[in-house]
Amino acid sequence: MKKLTFILFLITLMLLSACSTEAPNWSKTNDGNAENQNIKLGLSISTLNNPFFVSVKDGVMAEADKHGIEVIVIDAQNDSAKQSNDVEDLMQQGVTALLINPVDSAAISTAVQSANGLNIPVVTLDRSADSGEVSTLVASDNVKGGSMAAEFIVEKVGKGAKVIELEGSPGASATRERGKGFHDVADTELDVIAKQTANFDRSNGLNVMENLLQGNPSVQAVFAHNDEMALGAIEAIQSSGKNIPIIGFDGNEDALNSINEGKLTGTIAQQPDLIGQLAVQAAKDVIDGKEVEKLIAAPLKLVTKE
Repeated sequence: MKKLTFILFLITLMLLSACSTEAPNWSKTNDGNAENQNIKLGLSISTLNNPFFVSVKDGVMAEADKHGIEVIVIDAQNDSAKQSNDVEDLMQQGVTALLINPVDSAAISTAVQSANGLNIPVVTLDRSADSGEVSTLVASDNVKGGSMAAEFIVEKVGKGAKVIELEGSPGASATRERGKGFHDVADTELDVIAKQTANFDRSNGLNVMENLLQGNPSVQAVFAHNDEMALGAIEAIQSSGKNIPIIGFDGNEDALNSINEGKLTGTIAQQPDLIGQLAVQAAKDVIDGKEVEKLIAAPLKLVTKE
């Protein structure tokens, strides 16, 4: 009797399986937008008080929205300690991958290593991390951009021109790379009479430039590592009554408007929205198990008044 009951039970299971044409939930694979909705990206931006990084964030959000991907955005407010804590918080919230635009390339390394320990992929934007495993850096070729700025000054003012350099935040990879590219040309073609950090900030650019003008009245041109510092420096130059060419780096909206108004001489224009878009695409590829290049470069171009 028990044997007959067991046989009837097996026959019933077979009939039920035959009647159902739908695969069990565990065997289903998500595709398209349904799969992407399971992706949660954590975006840590160095500062949203800079139009360039606002554009980077907008590019991330636009690309993520296109694919139905959730993004948690946190503003580090140019505070490296806060950013490290922010990234730890993002990991606690269960993000699938991290997009990090470091305040300081060395300071963020510990947080990157923490993400590595949890097998959370890290994509860096515009600036790299000094250590830890980063899947890819999405950025412009900062070294090339620095060289482009120096070459423009040589063309504009001439060889041997006396130049002031406004440097970005100490510790940021963009500062090192833009400075390197600039000096690759300037050390033989120009005379860099002074350089000082203004922390990628407009008000710092104004104050630092005022002081440097007083100590270096013979300056003939200025290179700023970003447009925000360049725009601050312009105010100082105009107040001094001098007419000194200045070139920035980024190509943000205020800089482009200033160029059209005949104030800023030029800028090495990046495409921040494209950097954001490419970062999302790279993160998605890494999550999907695809190979990505260690550096994904967004094109640069020199912009001057036509």
